[in-house]
Amino acid sequence: MSARVRAPQLRGRGWLNTGGRELTLADLRGKIVLLDFWTFCCINCLHVLDELRPLEEKYADVLVVIGVHSPKFEHERDAAALAAAVERYGVAHPVLDDPELLTWQQYAAKAWPTLAVIDPEGYLVAAMAGEGHAEGLARLVDELVETHEAKGTLHRGDGPYLPPPPPVTALRYPGKALALADGHLLVSDSAHHSIVELAPDAETVIRRIGSGTRGRADGTPETAQFSEPQGLCLLPPVVAAAAGYDLVVADTVNHLLRGVKLDTGEVLTVAGSGRPWRSGMETPTADALAADLSSPWDLAWYEDRVIVAMAGIHELWWFDPVARTVGVYAGTTVEALRDGDLPDVWMAQPSGLSVSDDGTRLWIVDSETSALRFVTDGTMHTAVGRGLFDFGHVDGPAGQALLQHPLGVCALPDGSVLVADTYNGAVRRFDPATGQVSTVESGLAEPSDVVRTRDGDVLVVESAAHRLTRILLGAESTGGFRRASSVRRPPADLAPGEVTLDVVFTPAPGQKLDDSYGEPTRLEVSASPPELLLAGAGTGRELSRRLVINGDVAEGVLQVVAQAATCDAEAENPACHLARQDWGVPVRVVPGGPDRLPLILRGLDPQSPQPR
Repeated sequence: MSARVRAPQLRGRGWLNTGGRELTLADLRGKIVLLDFWTFCCINCLHVLDELRPLEEKYADVLVVIGVHSPKFEHERDAAALAAAVERYGVAHPVLDDPELLTWQQYAAKAWPTLAVIDPEGYLVAAMAGEGHAEGLARLVDELVETHEAKGTLHRGDGPYLPPPPPVTALRYPGKALALADGHLLVSDSAHHSIVELAPDAETVIRRIGSGTRGRADGTPETAQFSEPQGLCLLPPVVAAAAGYDLVVADTVNHLLRGVKLDTGEVLTVAGSGRPWRSGMETPTADALAADLSSPWDLAWYEDRVIVAMAGIHELWWFDPVARTVGVYAGTTVEALRDGDLPDVWMAQPSGLSVSDDGTRLWIVDSETSALRFVTDGTMHTAVGRGLFDFGHVDGPAGQALLQHPLGVCALPDGSVLVADTYNGAVRRFDPATGQVSTVESGLAEPSDVVRTRDGDVLVVESAAHRLTRILLGAESTGGFRRASSVRRPPADLAPGEVTLDVVFTPAPGQKLDDSYGEPTRLEVSASPPELLLAGAGTGRELSRRLVINGDVAEGVLQVVAQAATCDAEAENPACHLARQDWGVPVRVVPGGPDRLPLILRGLDPQSPQPR
């Protein structure tokens, strides 16, 4: 933390949550400034928003958090979409709109999320990527407060945050929906932190389950609390009777599954410790209430249990409501696209689930790879989608079709599926019989789910329009959309041959690496295509790795997963902490290019002290 590096200026298109005022680092002199480089599609970025809330409250008079929104998808470059996301996720600090990644590049960010700390004199003192840094940040802020209060360079007082006036609508950014037997609908009213029952007209509110205030509390419909709930799953009657509740809710930001008794509206916690997942499960089966979950986003009843789209760690889990156990169903936590047997697949933020009418096929939308996938007979397949960095709105044969960050999926009786193609503002249909993708409806406001009613209608959860919308099937377009895109993030140039991968990690003040449970650091490296790496793939404990880059492969993606365990250095009962990040680094192989790739997990790169 001793490097004296002047922080680059903040450059972008405009500001949110400042009352229209443009901020400069000079305006913030005397404050500790924390830059949070994020993009609103990224589940890990949303985790960091929640990690920062207690810090913002505790250090309100000395710390200014600034979100630097550096978009991945084309839709995220839209200023109105960003403003909606800032409201949707309760972002209570200034946000710099950086659609061209100008500030991102100045600070040499290579991952979402990345954090940078600037001291009251305007010097960059720390950078870190990924989640799990809240405790270390608190220690660093304490250290900076002590240092700069003694120097007279710390100025206490209010920061520049000015919230916009709160809007009033019946629903606010609804997430998922399902139909009840009596024709009523249940909707997760995510930004109102509640579950709403609507009449068959999809507009009239019958009742609300949840107080409407963000929190975590079991109880009656009036006192229970959720935090940005998403997926809903009705249990089969026999299972519901044995479990003691009818409905399972993915309480996303609380990292919980909640049970709801529909007759009384009573809410109870049925799975999850409330702690966000930080490392692998010790056993294949765990007590549901003791297990750490990570942003459960959707739910479906499949193979006689609840399947959970565990968006935060890129896996599917299962939950048995009668045995009250959970376990991993599919995935390895690596964020990428790879099919195969369920234990070995790679996923990227699964966010929507639906089961075919015959119960044999589980459909999944994998939002960060813009993919439609399915499970059958213990194997995962990709129907539409190419990977982390290719997306668009292209109809036609499935191998050529493109989606853009879909969040919802709905299986139809004829075997085809509808996809809530969220960032394209569309509902798409994939027909396995023909292998064709078509557009059913466009011009929608961030559709997040599609649901079939009991009378056969199709409703779309039009999340950014705060409503449910009926659509008609049968008049879809089969070739009118041809917009293909790729992520604008600059690739890292690397030389062919031997390259050193360095993951930079420095423990926070007052912490040390913790080896009480084994090796404190772990590094896993893979590549897409696999041929990009001639040597260096695999898992090891050192955070530095010799790679051999194939000069015959022009470009690809390095998948790097790093974690470091620390504990308090001097405490009698030391607390343990785990920092973790999953990088998907676009790579371009260039003769004469750099032979070192630094990735900062926490600290500053000693070999590259100056940001670009």
